[in-house]
Amino acid sequence: MAKRPDTIETVVLAIELLRRIPRSHRITAGELHQQLQQAGIERDLRSVQRQLKLLCEHFDIECDSREKPYGYRWLPYSKALLVPNLSAQESLLLQLAEEHLRNLLPSRLMKSMDSFFTQARHNLGPGSDARLEREWPGKVRVVATSQPLLPPKIEAGVMEAVSDALYHNHWLHLDYKNSRGKHSQADVMPLGLAQQGPRLYLVCRFRNYDDNRNLALHRILSASVSAFAFQRPQDFDLKRYDDDGRFGFGTGERIALSFKITRNAGMQLLETPLSPDQKVVELENGWLQVTATVVDSMLLRRWLAGFGEAVTNVHQEPAAK
Repeated sequence: MAKRPDTIETVVLAIELLRRIPRSHRITAGELHQQLQQAGIERDLRSVQRQLKLLCEHFDIECDSREKPYGYRWLPYSKALLVPNLSAQESLLLQLAEEHLRNLLPSRLMKSMDSFFTQARHNLGPGSDARLEREWPGKVRVVATSQPLLPPKIEAGVMEAVSDALYHNHWLHLDYKNSRGKHSQADVMPLGLAQQGPRLYLVCRFRNYDDNRNLALHRILSASVSAFAFQRPQDFDLKRYDDDGRFGFGTGERIALSFKITRNAGMQLLETPLSPDQKVVELENGWLQVTATVVDSMLLRRWLAGFGEAVTNVHQEPAAK
């Protein structure tokens, strides 16, 4: 018998649906259709609905038709496919990834992985045997280096549009209000996304300009992805941009910095230097003389000012080329 041209596509669709149907809660055909689209699998909703009907006939999948839209889930006794077979260690990894990387991964990817994250939480739930893995998140923590602040509110749809445009190298149309309350609309080329404490910043270039700007996501009132793509600039490197102090309100200028600091306040610099060329000289009366080549920025000046009278004799000059 000749093989139908769409046999492979049908099998792929079936496998993807089987992987994404949860055990712990119901999911609708519309939600599964959206997850497939976000994973780059283009099928119409009717095809998904037809495939789900077939899967219910041949697998231990329940169709809850008590209310519309219908909901689907694996029956409690079933072994399901792939996702429930995540090991405890893999479930722990996914749980930590969801918690710490949700703002640094494309929104489409996070949403397409939702069934995996849900299953990971289920695998580490109170009824599971993964006691040690379940305890681990309570044993580790990323702690703040300054006064903790609650994250600002980001308008609905902004994060999704920004990450989608950044991922696909598409122009982005923004409705934006800056810190002084000035309102503007602009087309920007998204180049990078950075998380600084509780805030997220988009590094971008405005249309017809060559300089890079930082825009706070919580000040974007709305965002929409253009159908037009752009060629990512070869002269932009996000790591170098960060190393130049651009997120610390600097311009990339390197300076030779020197200052005196009390030993009690400066102990951290003996363990975590300001720069590879830092030098520390012990002075009399419990003071340290520190010299280092660093990037000049407002963040640096605020850091020095935070020591109060424990820092004195601050001097800076342009660093040698």
